[in-house]
Amino acid sequence: MIERAAEKAEKSGLKTSVGGSAYGSNGVHIGPSEIIGVAVAVLVLVVTVGSLLAAGMSLLPALLGVAVGLAGLLALTPAFSISSTAITLALMLGLAVGIDYSLFILTRHRQQLARGTDPQESIALANGTAGSAVVFAGSTVIIALAALSVIGIPFLTVMGLGAAGAVLVAVLAAITLLPALAGFAGTRLTPKPGSKEAQRATDPDGSAGRTTLGARWVKTVVAKPLLTVLAGAGILVALALPATDLRLALPDNGSAPVTSTERKAYDTVNDKFGPGFNGPLLVLTETDKGAGAHAGAQAAQKLRNLKGVKTVLSPTPTHDPAQTVIQVIPKTGPDSTRTGQLVRDIRAAALDIRETTGAMIAVTGTTAVNIDVSNRLSDSLLPFIAIVVGLSLILLTMVFRSLVVPLKATVGFLLSVAASLGLVGALFQWGWLADTLGLAHTGPVVSFLPIILTGVLFGLAMDYEVFLVSGMREEWVHTGMARRSVTDGARHSVRVVTAAALIMFTVFAGFFPLDDALIKPIAFALAVGVAIDAFAVRLTLVPAVLTLAGRHAWWLPAWLGRALPDLDVEGTRLQTTPQTQHMEPEPAR
Repeated sequence: MIERAAEKAEKSGLKTSVGGSAYGSNGVHIGPSEIIGVAVAVLVLVVTVGSLLAAGMSLLPALLGVAVGLAGLLALTPAFSISSTAITLALMLGLAVGIDYSLFILTRHRQQLARGTDPQESIALANGTAGSAVVFAGSTVIIALAALSVIGIPFLTVMGLGAAGAVLVAVLAAITLLPALAGFAGTRLTPKPGSKEAQRATDPDGSAGRTTLGARWVKTVVAKPLLTVLAGAGILVALALPATDLRLALPDNGSAPVTSTERKAYDTVNDKFGPGFNGPLLVLTETDKGAGAHAGAQAAQKLRNLKGVKTVLSPTPTHDPAQTVIQVIPKTGPDSTRTGQLVRDIRAAALDIRETTGAMIAVTGTTAVNIDVSNRLSDSLLPFIAIVVGLSLILLTMVFRSLVVPLKATVGFLLSVAASLGLVGALFQWGWLADTLGLAHTGPVVSFLPIILTGVLFGLAMDYEVFLVSGMREEWVHTGMARRSVTDGARHSVRVVTAAALIMFTVFAGFFPLDDALIKPIAFALAVGVAIDAFAVRLTLVPAVLTLAGRHAWWLPAWLGRALPDLDVEGTRLQTTPQTQHMEPEPAR
């Protein structure tokens, strides 16, 4: 109705812009950039598996899983308030992990087919090995996302549970629908004899002289492990430095595209009236005796004397004579630290106002609520990270039966998160390359981004860690040679991990061009986070640290080994004979 009135006024020659808190992120937009991102992911799939049929079979379960997950999420909208941001995040994650999980299983299946395994037996074995790792990796993502609900902020709870549901459906599609499709395909998924895929499957150790770029990179890293660790860690720490200056807030219409009506209204109000008029504070006064108007006027006078107040409007009475509403206009905008300080000052003055006027006061309004939510999220970040780190240490200790591996993986994960937040701060807060990348606004970072990034990257980091280090541990169990286990073990999985990371990067990056102040920084953070964790941490620092640790990398105190369950995440026992299951060398003491 307001927009129609504005349109009529425009026709009469009046220049109008409509804005306010009713505007924001609404609707899920799928445009050319997202389609291009998926197309690039498909190209990576084709190059990795060397077959259009195999690439299509990796993509189909992911697409169907996303469709089912989003349909379920949308079906809940009559009962729950679900934002478009929650739907878009579920779409991003469901598509990215769905393709990756299908790729892991299908790659193992095709390797076994190339070695002559019967198709039915091969897909069952692939599902029991790579599929088990997919279930483990997906479970960590689901747990981390579902844990967002403990923070106690409703929209974040919906966002976390919605994304966790999308990941759950992606896992189920990968371990049920994909094997069914592979059963229909039969031997048609077998790599052609003489192809690179067939050669890699029949010569996994590279004894015939065929080595991939990834395998050569790992050998280079292992040759200079100390230099690699110092250089790699130093670069990540440097990238993380902007995160020390990170300011968190929820975006307002000042972050909207410059051509939108809400952004035009925001800029007009900011320029003609002052930045505080875009984020007025509402102060509710209430008295015990019913003389609310007089007490409200006295409270308004007290509020005018506070630092940072531009103006205080006259109290507005409500239907209750004991209550009034006072509108306080700050001198600064909604995302300014000085506005946040003003909210704290008003609350600190509540006792004095109560004693002198007899009125109790409470601060509310969109600006105050956003400040409170941002503060709540900031206070919850460190406990959330502590829970995630503890879970990481426990799970990886059980999986790899080692102390060095989980400690190294957790430190690497923290470096990935810190470096990603540093890049987010440099771009979205400091404005580096903002014009080049087309950012409409720079300022505080979306307040729930660090927690979302921590939860998602935790699951993905565990994913890559399991797929990469499992091969190294298997080589160590069979050979007892520390350095060789790193290079030979990595050779089996580095290509798939690289492809999986590239797929995730392209899917997340495809959402970056969206003109959405919430999705754009999240997409950027997830894209660079995946790239940093996969290439700088898992494929560089992990081999270097394990090489430096030598045989101590696989050491576990005997008492702890007896107490912990022995998790066979990749189902290696399905591939070993009883005689080879007990060849693990005595751990270093």
